[in-house]
Amino acid sequence: MPHLSVVTPVYKAEKILPELYGRLTAALQPITEDFEIVMVEDCGGDASWAVIVGLATRDQRVKGIKLSRNFGQHPAITAGLDYVNGDWVVVMDCDLQDPPEEIPKLYRRAIEGGFDIVIGRRAGRQDSAIKKAGSKVFYRTFSYLSGTRHDEAAANFRILSRKVVDAFRCLRERHRFFIALIDWMGFSTDYIDVAHAPRYEGKTTYNYRRLIRLAVDTIISHSDRPLELAVYMGFAMSLLSFLIGGAYLVLTLVDGSSVSGWPSLIISIYFLAGVNMLFLGFLGIYQARTFDEVKKRPLYLVDQKTKSVTAVATEHLYDDKSVERVTA
Repeated sequence: MPHLSVVTPVYKAEKILPELYGRLTAALQPITEDFEIVMVEDCGGDASWAVIVGLATRDQRVKGIKLSRNFGQHPAITAGLDYVNGDWVVVMDCDLQDPPEEIPKLYRRAIEGGFDIVIGRRAGRQDSAIKKAGSKVFYRTFSYLSGTRHDEAAANFRILSRKVVDAFRCLRERHRFFIALIDWMGFSTDYIDVAHAPRYEGKTTYNYRRLIRLAVDTIISHSDRPLELAVYMGFAMSLLSFLIGGAYLVLTLVDGSSVSGWPSLIISIYFLAGVNMLFLGFLGIYQARTFDEVKKRPLYLVDQKTKSVTAVATEHLYDDKSVERVTA
C-alpha cells in the first residue's frame, strides 16, 4: 500500500505527460519513495494512452486507466479515486497549471495541522480576466444557491486523507462536481496559497459554452433553491397582479374611467407565459436528473488499464473482464 497517491485526469495531453511524470517524481521522492501516480485517460482522441502505457512500462508506480469513452473530468477523477491505494491522495489537473512542486506544502500542512483536506488556493491566477470574472460569478452564485461557501481561487488541486477518499467512494450520483462533493462531506479542511502557472502546452478544452453548461448542471445537481426562488417569484407576481387589479378597480369606481390596457395586457400575457415556461423548464431539468439517477448506470466504464492497477474492493467498481483490457 503506497503512502502517497496522485490522481490526475488526462485529456488531450500527450505532450504534457512526460513533463508531468518527471516533475511529479521529483516532487514526491523527497516525501516518500512509496508513492503511485494514477493517470485516467478520458478518451481525448490523441496518443495520451500510448504515452501512459510507456511510462507504466518503465515505472510500475505509474498506473494507467483508460475509460471506454469521454465521460468528463469529474467522472475521470472519480475513477482515479476508486483505484488509488495511498494513505494520502493528491488530486490535480494534468496541464501543470498546478505545479507538482507545491505538493510537499499540501502534505506538510495536512500532517502538521491534522487536517483531512488541504486545498491549494491559486495565488496570482494565470488565467484571462474573463475566465477569472466568470469563475467569481459562478462560485458566488453557487454558494448562494447551495447554501455553502466556496472559494473561487480554489480548484481541484488538494490533498485528501484515506478517510475522505473512502467516504467519497460512497457518493455515486451521476452529475458530479468534485469540489462541491468534497465540501459537502464536511471533514476538517484548511487552505494554503500555492503557485499557479500558465498552461504548459496547448489550450484548455473548456470553451465558454462548456463552462456555462457545467455551471448550470452543477447548480441544478447540488441545489433545489432555484425551485424555491420560482415559488417566491410566483408569489410576488401574484401579489403584484392583485395590487394592480385593485388599483384599476379603485380608479373605475372613483371617476368612472376605464383603462383600455391593450398593450399592457399583451405584455403581461407574454411575460407570464415566459415565466411559466421558465419554471416548467426548471421542473423538467430536475425530473430529468431524477430519471438519470434512478437508471443507476455506472459513472464510467473502464476499457483498458495497466498491469500495475489493482481494483479496490468496492461494490461500485465496474470490472467486466469481457470489456476491460489490461496493457503494459
